[in-house]
Amino acid sequence: MDQSDFEQKLAIFCDKIFDASGRLSGLKRLSGGASMESWAFSYGKEDFVLRRLPSGISPDDEGLRGISLATQADIIDVAVQSGVTAPTVRGRLAPEDGVGEGFIMDKAEGETLPHKILGNPDFAEAESKLTDQCAAELWNIHNIDPEDAPDTLEYFSPLELINLQKDKYDEIGGAIPIYEYTFHWLKENAPDSDTKKLVHGDFRMGNLMITQSGISAVLDWELARLGDPVQDLAYLCTPSWRFGHYEKIAGGFDTAETFLAAYAKYSGESVDPARFRFWLIYSTLWWGVACMVMGEIWRTGGDRSLERTVIGRRVSEVEIDLALLFEDILPANICAPLDWQMPEAQDIKGETSYDELLTALSEWNKDIVQPDLKGHDRFQSRVAGNALGIATRQASFGPGFRDASDQRLAAIGFDHGQLCAALSEGSIDAGHPGLWDHLRLSALERLSIDQPKYAGLAVALNKWKP
Repeated sequence: MDQSDFEQKLAIFCDKIFDASGRLSGLKRLSGGASMESWAFSYGKEDFVLRRLPSGISPDDEGLRGISLATQADIIDVAVQSGVTAPTVRGRLAPEDGVGEGFIMDKAEGETLPHKILGNPDFAEAESKLTDQCAAELWNIHNIDPEDAPDTLEYFSPLELINLQKDKYDEIGGAIPIYEYTFHWLKENAPDSDTKKLVHGDFRMGNLMITQSGISAVLDWELARLGDPVQDLAYLCTPSWRFGHYEKIAGGFDTAETFLAAYAKYSGESVDPARFRFWLIYSTLWWGVACMVMGEIWRTGGDRSLERTVIGRRVSEVEIDLALLFEDILPANICAPLDWQMPEAQDIKGETSYDELLTALSEWNKDIVQPDLKGHDRFQSRVAGNALGIATRQASFGPGFRDASDQRLAAIGFDHGQLCAALSEGSIDAGHPGLWDHLRLSALERLSIDQPKYAGLAVALNKWKP
């Protein structure tokens, strides 16, 4: 439906739930949100947010959709009653409303974008409180009686979660060596736990509304389920959710030790380091598979938005993250220095090259198209610029990287498919001559094409330099 029709139907819905005839204004889609739409608007003198299922996503899109929006609304109700700082749900859409599936909640004040919060002097007071506030919010969530949670919430053991992700990865056709290594490691190191607490599932910077004085709302409950609360703690510390502040493991704002100590203060129990490490590695890999799912949804026609394809290329960020995480537990002799440098663009003569065409298109998008755009359209133009940058670097550096990879594989004694199979089965380990170097170099090569500004790349280059 077009914007005008959407706005009219939403206004009728508000008239119904508020038993009034107010004026709806300022309807605006909020930037981001690849797995769920968020729309801000005013009705009467109050401000609200609509959470809605995006077009092209069916109610059973595994791995992306999570729980239904109706269940999310139920959980938020319970969470608010239990002391969690979350916005109050004010109305739930029904099919006859013609707006889609979703719910309306109060609009919380503040900022969600991590790059506008972390390291910003205006949010210095809030950042100084985040460790304690995140620990307190998580404890309030985990302390909710599971009997009070919706009956539709599922529980999966750690091993079942691994198998679910591996099945998804295999169904898509994944073949990334360090992912295969990680799946095997996770199966070998899964904790024997049947803890069944309410888990938020997506508690991280970006899903927290923050004012200059601290957290004003915990948002985005679509991945909530029953499980091990340590998973939530590790998820906040996942490298991708540090947003450029890679050295600050807890959400980009503090150390893991300080954050876990703050949580222990509220829970009364210390967190087992091995259990935390398992969930940190699991959560890191989970995000890699989620990126693949994004790309698969685009590929199969579920949603042809450009953002899904660009997120699909973020799998290489996770390759670097996993390599750095494993090097904390691998023998030091395996992690030898690497003589590798970021590639530089070569001078081109003669006919126009493909990467020059892509560069020209990228410059046109940035200099001519983007300045006249606003809101979500401007966001999409930036996404297009990212996609063009990836394609340009692939045209320039991809062939050379492919040749280097083939040479390394020949020295190891496997082709790419054979190596993936051996790592998945555990018939080859990180100590095999040349293997760990190949995994790290492959990650460096792929990430230098996909996202050369990713903070983990600089960390890896510094750690691995001779």
